[in-house]
Amino acid sequence: MGNCVSISIPCDSCVNTVSQWHDEKGGYIHNVEKNLTFLETNMEELRARRDDVSRRVTREEDRGLQRLAEIQVWLNRVETIENRANDLLSAKNVELQRLCLCSLCSKSLVSSYRYGKSVFSTLREVEKLKSSVFEMVSEKARTSEVEERPVQRAIVGQETMLEKAWNHLVEDGVGIMGLYGMGGVGKTTLLTQLNNKFSDERCGFDFVIWIVVSKEFQVEKIQEVWKQKDTTEKGVHLYNFLKKKRFVLFLDDLWQKVDLAKAGVPFPTVENRCKVAFTTRSQDVCAHMGVEEPMEVQCLSDNDAFVLFQKKVGPVTLGSDPEIPDIARIVARKCRGLPLALNVIGETMSCKRTIQEWRHAIDVLTSYAIEFSGMEDQILPLLKYSYDNLKEERHKLCLLYCALFPEDYKIQKSKLIDYWICEGLIDGSEDIERAENKGYEIIGSLVRASLLMEDGTNKVCMHDIIREMALWIASDLGQEKEAFIVHAGLWFFKMPKVKNWNIVRRMSLMHNKILHLRGSHECLQLTTLLLQKTELGKISSEFFKSMPKLVVLDLSKNLDLIELPETISELGSLQYLNLSGTAIHHLPMGLLGLKNLIYLDLWDTDILSIAGISKLHKLKVLKLFGHEFLCDFQAVKELETLEHLESLFIRITSFQYVEILRSQRLMSCTQHLEIDNISLETIVPLAIMEKLRSFWIKSWNISEIKMGNICSKRKIVYSLHSPSTPCFSSLSVVKIQDCNRLRELTLLMFASNLRELDVLGAKELKDIINKEKASKGEDSGIVPFPKLILLRLDSLPELNNIHWKPLPFPCLKEIRVTGCPNLRKLPLDSRSGKHGENGLFISYSRKERIEYLEWKDEATKTRFLSSCKKI
Repeated sequence: MGNCVSISIPCDSCVNTVSQWHDEKGGYIHNVEKNLTFLETNMEELRARRDDVSRRVTREEDRGLQRLAEIQVWLNRVETIENRANDLLSAKNVELQRLCLCSLCSKSLVSSYRYGKSVFSTLREVEKLKSSVFEMVSEKARTSEVEERPVQRAIVGQETMLEKAWNHLVEDGVGIMGLYGMGGVGKTTLLTQLNNKFSDERCGFDFVIWIVVSKEFQVEKIQEVWKQKDTTEKGVHLYNFLKKKRFVLFLDDLWQKVDLAKAGVPFPTVENRCKVAFTTRSQDVCAHMGVEEPMEVQCLSDNDAFVLFQKKVGPVTLGSDPEIPDIARIVARKCRGLPLALNVIGETMSCKRTIQEWRHAIDVLTSYAIEFSGMEDQILPLLKYSYDNLKEERHKLCLLYCALFPEDYKIQKSKLIDYWICEGLIDGSEDIERAENKGYEIIGSLVRASLLMEDGTNKVCMHDIIREMALWIASDLGQEKEAFIVHAGLWFFKMPKVKNWNIVRRMSLMHNKILHLRGSHECLQLTTLLLQKTELGKISSEFFKSMPKLVVLDLSKNLDLIELPETISELGSLQYLNLSGTAIHHLPMGLLGLKNLIYLDLWDTDILSIAGISKLHKLKVLKLFGHEFLCDFQAVKELETLEHLESLFIRITSFQYVEILRSQRLMSCTQHLEIDNISLETIVPLAIMEKLRSFWIKSWNISEIKMGNICSKRKIVYSLHSPSTPCFSSLSVVKIQDCNRLRELTLLMFASNLRELDVLGAKELKDIINKEKASKGEDSGIVPFPKLILLRLDSLPELNNIHWKPLPFPCLKEIRVTGCPNLRKLPLDSRSGKHGENGLFISYSRKERIEYLEWKDEATKTRFLSSCKKI
């Protein structure tokens, strides 16, 4: 037979293999319904466990602890498995309908197998997650590292400010802190140093966040970590995250209010102990952000400025010539303590090693600083942001006008506003007082924008670098240098050389030595010409012939100027003419032809007559100083015919001039009144002087000041207002000197807007406010001096009382007392006066020993004794 091969396969082995496959693989199918039930039950238990753990974690985090990483991993896995289980359970009905033969088989075997296997594996994972045990879910939070920011090497003069800002920021009661100041003053440097201090002193904060805001700020800058959500969602998520944390948020360079709530940042409070600190150039931004007392970052002192300048220049250059250090100090002063200018100019001069180069630098910085290297491309553009941020165009124009004055010049606010009104920068066509109020609002906005600086309450000044910026802008960024000619305070002896007089719009030659104005210049665009204090003695008849648009002409404080040319009548557009402090005796007939004149200042002149002044039909503001014509009935009547006259400033130096006091028309528009040595015992029709702002009196014989109307030379009828009737609503300054018979000033209790009271040399004065006289007839209910800022009392030997009981003095900053030996008690209690760093302080001469003062109680003594100083 042929060869054959025999293979034997045991039957039991085959059966076992099939059985094993059926139990392992087929079990996924026929057990699927049971496994789904177990999965559903176990998922309910896992969710409950997940919720318990989440609540526990939340409680721990609210206590300032930080969740463990393994907890977060477990929660993430629960979320993943829950999504998978939900998908399986949602497909339950479809999958069960495929089963047949009592769930032993399926109409779609592969699909049912895969589904059953997935149910089984998911169930096992749910059971595993459910069985996890956590003894701890959190730990003490780790403080994240502070991102230290780079800062320039040479930091000078900010040590005290840094310490002050740091101490203020970490105070428990401070939630938000604002640092403001002009551009380039070092605000960002200071904020950077505060940020970096947190790398050493964390003070329990979880996060220190730094954001550069800039002008085009969007809340997304604070929300960058939530990139996948819209702005609202980001804010909600960020808020819910940060509300459980202690954070410090630094916002650099704010130009407008940042809505912290919209950004998702919890507002810092005493309760959450979070902090927000920001820098800005605008005090308005500080106010809008809720900062009541922002901190000003000021320019460096002269010594600190020179130290910084030396560091930038370097010892090699400074030592290259023995004269350079002295000239370097002059160059440094030109920067007026502004770190930005000190850094840029110092770096520029660091390679200049000859004395001639340094002298040239002074010449350029003095004559036309814009041409100095680095000024036009590094310094001025940065400062210009503040100018560009001014919302109103007239605010910008008003700022540029301030550059007409010399360096460091203290500009009187009222005079500046007069210029603005006459130039048309402020509309004064309807009401001068309303226009003046607008002017003060503009000044305030420029001060708050760090573009002007206040010098006391009545003057402003301009930082030299801001002034250079304004001149640069006014000359169309240097393209038309002759449009805005300013040679103020430079000791010029003649008119400057100008290539094209036709483009000159404004010219300031004030504070020079130009003795004679000769010739004629075709100045077809000139609107402003400032020639005050130039030692001017003569003006040629041709000079004013080609200035058709001139509206402001200031010739004041030229003591040798005795006459004006008749050709002044050629100035048909002139609205402002200031002749105060000149030697002019007669007004030229040409002046009376200035039909558009609205402002005429004849203060401190020797004008003998103003005959014909009624021809100045549009005149609104007139200033007269003790002129003899004031006693002339006809002159007074002529003044009364000026129907548009709104503001009258007068000084009366003789009883003969009292004629003008009888004019109700003129008294009703008087803003400033000075009375010097008039022999009347009781004078002044204050009752009708509704516009009176300042009242100065010097009279040996006056014994009482009353409200009333003068009816004849010697007889006065008084009509004392009832306390409920408002009066003196505009009176803000009162100065009383050498009124030796005066015994009290009770009338001043009605001056509710009085800001400054100065009493000097009243030998018999006993009371400022007399109790008996103040309460005579009825209880007035008036609290005197609600807006008083400054009280000066000098050489009053009998004075023993200002007021019989303590007054609140909510605005009072200073009480200055000299030569008042009997004044032992001040009307103060512990709540009186301004509080805080710039609160009320008391100045006493050495004769009135401060230790002899009597205080209402110990609290009052504690409050004020430390602020008393000898003068």
